[in-house]
Amino acid sequence: MQTNPTHTSLVAVGDSFTEGMSDLLPDGSYRGWADLLAGRMAAVTPGFRYANLAVRGKLIKQIVDEQVDVAAAMQPDVITLVGGLNDTLRPKCDMGQVRALLTEAVERLAPSCKQLVLMRSPGRQGPVLERYRPRMEALFEVVDDLASRHGAVVVDLYGAASLSDPRMWDVDRLHLTSEGHLRVAEAVWQTLGYDPEDTEWRTPLPATVPPRWVARRVADVRFTRQYLLPWIGRRLTGRSSGDGLPPKRSKLLPYEGPVE
Repeated sequence: MQTNPTHTSLVAVGDSFTEGMSDLLPDGSYRGWADLLAGRMAAVTPGFRYANLAVRGKLIKQIVDEQVDVAAAMQPDVITLVGGLNDTLRPKCDMGQVRALLTEAVERLAPSCKQLVLMRSPGRQGPVLERYRPRMEALFEVVDDLASRHGAVVVDLYGAASLSDPRMWDVDRLHLTSEGHLRVAEAVWQTLGYDPEDTEWRTPLPATVPPRWVARRVADVRFTRQYLLPWIGRRLTGRSSGDGLPPKRSKLLPYEGPVE
């Protein structure tokens, strides 16, 4: 990888992870690692352009159908693609279909940019991760294989102990906190060949006294009521949290800060 490269444009493709949930700004919008990365790249390259096509809740087929051709047509220097994890969390998941669709996405995106970036997504410690770990690791094997065959780079967030810490995850237990997004931005920044700004992004948080049993149960009840039950309801009715939402930043334009 080139050291301190000059990239003039970035297009981000994916779901809620790339949209930036739950890195909440004061105005109620989301920032996220992709915006943070774009800001850094813009700071070293005047006129830098950025688009973020990600929409929360999207499955890999929706990403392929709705985002891939749009991103490819923009012909940016860098494209980031993160998708398929929502599929692995569904009760029924056809990993063969996920592999085929992810392969299709990479085959269409890799020739349209100077550098395609793939990721091994982070996983929060806990019973949910253990339940779905085999599917996630099968997905990451596909990612690694596609990267080796198409000249993409892989950012290994799954292997970073810091990002598996529950304290790096929001109360919905599905999305990273602001600190988590900062570390992801640093990971991608370094993978692209820029000088590190934080050499300790993989370093776990300092140990603290675990919350008391009662506090954990209260948090579990809150999580179930506010997040788990609505999530199950959407799955049962075939709805998605991203239904009807437009891409976060649909045009490749000079980056001047978070979308208002």
